[in-house]
Amino acid sequence: MSRSKALTAAFVGSVKEPGKYHDGKGTGLFLLVKPNGSRFWVQRVTVRRKRRELGLGSPPVVTLAEAREQALENKRLVRGGGDPLAEKRRVKAALTFREAAKKTHEELSPTWKNPKDRAAFLSSLETYIWPRFGDVSLPDVTSAEVRQAILGARERAPGVAKKLIYRVSSVFKWGIAEGVCKDNPATTQALALPRETREPQHRKSLHYSEVADCIEAIHASRAWTATKMAIEFLILTASRSGEVRLAHWEEIDFETKTWTVPASRAKQKRPHRVPLSERALEILDEAISLQDGPGLVFPSVRGKALSDMTLSKLVKELGFNADIHGFRTSFRTWGQERTNFPREVQEAALGHKMGDAAEQAYARSDLFQKRRAMMSSWDHFLSGKEGAVIVPLQSY
Repeated sequence: MSRSKALTAAFVGSVKEPGKYHDGKGTGLFLLVKPNGSRFWVQRVTVRRKRRELGLGSPPVVTLAEAREQALENKRLVRGGGDPLAEKRRVKAALTFREAAKKTHEELSPTWKNPKDRAAFLSSLETYIWPRFGDVSLPDVTSAEVRQAILGARERAPGVAKKLIYRVSSVFKWGIAEGVCKDNPATTQALALPRETREPQHRKSLHYSEVADCIEAIHASRAWTATKMAIEFLILTASRSGEVRLAHWEEIDFETKTWTVPASRAKQKRPHRVPLSERALEILDEAISLQDGPGLVFPSVRGKALSDMTLSKLVKELGFNADIHGFRTSFRTWGQERTNFPREVQEAALGHKMGDAAEQAYARSDLFQKRRAMMSSWDHFLSGKEGAVIVPLQSY
């Protein structure tokens, strides 16, 4: 479909039917709408008796007014004996990395759902890249320059390199698509970066002697009931946050006093049986009043799953310097220092695999009954019941 009268901004914003829609201003400008819904500004000009079509961008990034202005400039250039395509190549050749990055950001921004990603794209380049080759013509940037910039960023902010490489590389990918440059000097192969060494980041945890006080403070807080229950249940079962937050009633067997975490939610991708102690069962009895039927054991105020941030935030707001995952460390340290439970029982309680593949093939028991004794001792320790912590080896 075509039209001879001038286009309007409203028409440009609403038209969906594939076709060529001419502006009717005498500049050769038209809007091309493709079957897949993509739209482009195109100008048809004749240079040295040869008809050519110039791409002027896409709406809404390039407005109707901007497309008309560019089309008029091109027409004037042709009348003066110039070549818009040659001029476009000249301008592109002079495009700096900084300018190309801004254009790349402009095109990619609509695809990013998180506003932080939009801001981080340019801010990271401004901090680590622009001081090194921001004003260098895009085709002239070398892999050596990119490599030095990335290595420098590693020294200042460990862990930033991976995202920075992606952002720099996306600028060159844009440049290749636009005909500004031919190669991408920011590929993994081109950079040949050495493996990044980072100090292991351990989860913040409480000493096991502080855990009971933390539980008491949690229950004394004004937090949502399910939040308080979920944290104590997590501590008592030495479970992962996601396992507890997404626990459903169908996973609980009151008769056998067992909670079975399904393979889909267990880290080892296999069902994980958790023995429930006396206090853990009491919490579940109390939690039943929070729902009308089957569903989440510990729902949020809105009936949805609690977030990991909600649990961690409460612990820290109460003055305890620990991550929610750190309670598993507290449990493990308690097991090492205050009990005689074998290492394999402690690891099984945490849902960890033991030994190599061959050993795992033969050791198929999940040590459930031994773990039940251990979780009961952990429960008694937290509740202050003396004499229930040390378990003699001969009991096995």
